[in-house]
Amino acid sequence: MKIGGKNYQSIWRKQHTIFIIDQTQLPQNLVIQQIRSAEEIARAIKNMHVRGAPLIGVTAAYGVALGLLSDPSDKNIEFILKILADTRPTAINLLHALKRMEAVLKLTPLTDRVGAAWVEADKIAQEDINQNLSLGNHGLRLIEEISKYRKPINILTHCNAGWLATVDFGTALAPIFLAHKKGIELHIWVDETRPRNQGLLTAWELASNGVPYTLIVDNAGGHLMQKKQVDMVIVGADRVSANGDVCNKIGTYLKALSARDNHVPFYAAVPSPTIDWQIQEGFGNIPIEERSQDEILMNSALSTKKKYSLHGVGHPNTLNPAFDITPARLVTGLITDKGVIQPISSTTMMQLKQD
Repeated sequence: MKIGGKNYQSIWRKQHTIFIIDQTQLPQNLVIQQIRSAEEIARAIKNMHVRGAPLIGVTAAYGVALGLLSDPSDKNIEFILKILADTRPTAINLLHALKRMEAVLKLTPLTDRVGAAWVEADKIAQEDINQNLSLGNHGLRLIEEISKYRKPINILTHCNAGWLATVDFGTALAPIFLAHKKGIELHIWVDETRPRNQGLLTAWELASNGVPYTLIVDNAGGHLMQKKQVDMVIVGADRVSANGDVCNKIGTYLKALSARDNHVPFYAAVPSPTIDWQIQEGFGNIPIEERSQDEILMNSALSTKKKYSLHGVGHPNTLNPAFDITPARLVTGLITDKGVIQPISSTTMMQLKQD
């Protein structure tokens, strides 16, 4: 995708140095961060310098490769896998990438492990690009169908599921970028999304690529649906269970309820590694990350120093779950790199797994 007319990916490497866009600095400042160790990768993931389930997985794979530079032993591999796995509990792509790296390295002689790790990490990164481009083309067909009777098409997004959350193209935004490139008239309603205001990242991506959008507060989505100003909802996902339950940024469930009540199609854009076939149902089985109270008490888009306070009684009590579960019955379909699963059922999910 483009920044100031120049093509970028969210992560890339030059020999044994990894480069990322520090997303904690966006959208005000574009800061390129260099990373040279597994420990630095772990901090970048945990502190959300990189975020988005697909990108977290790719970044972790490169973290393994970096960690082997000093010591390719089995003991060090176990240490690296643990520190990376502990960074973010909800995004399944992280665990998929680490298991894949572990499987390759266990079959590789000690002297060849460093090279094998870089090759495998590069493969995971390229596959992410290919999967999201394929997903985008499948979602494009849905948008093309709606465009036959709606102009412009109003699409609601939630959080950021654009190219910044992947290596390139994005998940929920991939069909949107492709539709815009094809000349389909679009307008995107962008949820902020609080408390980290990640909708600002979506707004920045759309603006940088010339896609018309309007930034809205999180709770305006239902109101817009009631006014018939939303033609479809496309969100991303951090994990999807085997039955099609969607775990995504907190507030996604409320959007799905509003969409169902107002007969608005609700889609989740999901590359294959985001599906956890080991969990049958999402609710109660997918770990929901609870993040720091500072994200609530400080407006991360404006200041990381000044906390909100209540006069005379200190800081407010807080609860900060980062994700929620949208049951499959509220999801019109899953847009995947293998096709659109619509409607979601045990049969269609099993077919997706076999493909």
